[in-house]
Parts: sequence; C-alpha cells; structure tokens
Amino acid sequence: MAKGLFITGTGTDVGKTFVTGLILKALHQGGYQAAYYKAAMSGNQRGADGALIPGDALFVKSVSGIDQPLEEMCPYVYENAVSPHLAAQMEGNPVEMEKALAGFDQLAQRYQLITVEGSGGILCPLRFDQQKIQLTDFIKAKNLSCLIVADAGLGTINSVGLTVAYMKGAGIPIKGLIFNRFQPGNPMHEDNVKMCACLTGLKVIAQVQEGASQLEISPTQLAELYEEVNGGGL
Repeated sequence: MAKGLFITGTGTDVGKTFVTGLILKALHQGGYQAAYYKAAMSGNQRGADGALIPGDALFVKSVSGIDQPLEEMCPYVYENAVSPHLAAQMEGNPVEMEKALAGFDQLAQRYQLITVEGSGGILCPLRFDQQKIQLTDFIKAKNLSCLIVADAGLGTINSVGLTVAYMKGAGIPIKGLIFNRFQPGNPMHEDNVKMCACLTGLKVIAQVQEGASQLEISPTQLAELYEEVNGGGL
C-alpha cells in the first residue's frame, strides 16, 4: 500500500520546497520508490516553447535525483505568483478536486512513498469561487499526515503556534516540525526551536542550515513518518 506525507509551511518563502527536495533526496538515496506531488503551483516561468514549467517540481527533481516525469508531478500550473485560487481567476483552469486526487492516485499505483507539497501556508486556498477547495480538503481526502516547515528566525514562535492550532482544530495529524535556515549557536534560533517544541508538544524532526545538501535524519526514520493513504496503492 502506498504511503503519503504532506509538507506545509508556516507561510510563503520559508523554504518548504527546499526542504521537500532534501526529503525526496534522502528517500531516493535510501532506495525507496519516492514520488513528488503538488496539486497546484503558481509563479512559474515559460520555456522556449511557451509552455509553463513547474518550477518547484523541477527544483525537487534536480535536487533529489528522482527520475519521476515532470508532467505527473503537478496537474495545475499557473504563471502569476499569487495564491492558486487567484491565479486561476486571472488565467483560467481552476482546480478540480477530482483531477487533483486522480493525479495522486496514479502515483499511488507505482510508488511507495508520495511526498505532497502544499501551496504557501496551510490556509492558502486551492480554489475560491463558486467552489471552495482548501488544502485541508485534499489532505483529509487522502488521509495524509503532515510535517510543518518553518523558518528558524524571528517571528517563528507565533507563526508555528498559529499553524499548529489551526491544523489541530481541523483534525489534521502533525508528525513534527522542521526548521529551515537554522544557525547553530544563534541564541534566538535555538530558543525558537525549544519554545516551538514546548508550546506545541511536537517533535523537532530536523534543523536545516542554509544551503544544506542533506537532512540529518536517516531515510528509514523519514519513511516511518509516512502513513497509508486512501485510494490507489501498490
């Protein structure tokens, strides 16, 4: 049975895609059949042929070394660097839940571990017009547990606390916290990690330094964070 894990962040630009790439790299090097998925991706550039290139997916593929085709990593790709719900209103092609779930299920037929990256923070809508689709809708539909990525710097106690409170209120299981851009010996960074763990009761899975090339956690330990998903499966 395929297993999945959802990666969310405390906000935009906390390094969620960077950390996701390192997670996929560790799993790939550990011999796992690992796949990446992101339901909707905005802020993308166009290639020479005019087609949009899913930048986050390309980054993860490059960093991790996985050979998964780009075209199966993200069903909805937008150009404008705004929330997917707004990008779709500007460009058309709004997210349909059935299509987003079907793309995930196809991966679940062929891969052991599927890492799903969210768009922005946990409250960022996938669609908000006559239909309303939140990231939590996708998470619950596939029975996914979550990791929260946060920047180790100023303001993270509040952003982590609010994110955790919202997710717990929504009934989303949280596996732990990963702090990005962590500076060993920085009193604020070290206190932020300690305070976030204390205030939320969550385990700190990893502390990732700026430009790190790997996570300080084994592939086996990472794989243990993944849970069986609804639908599909090997």
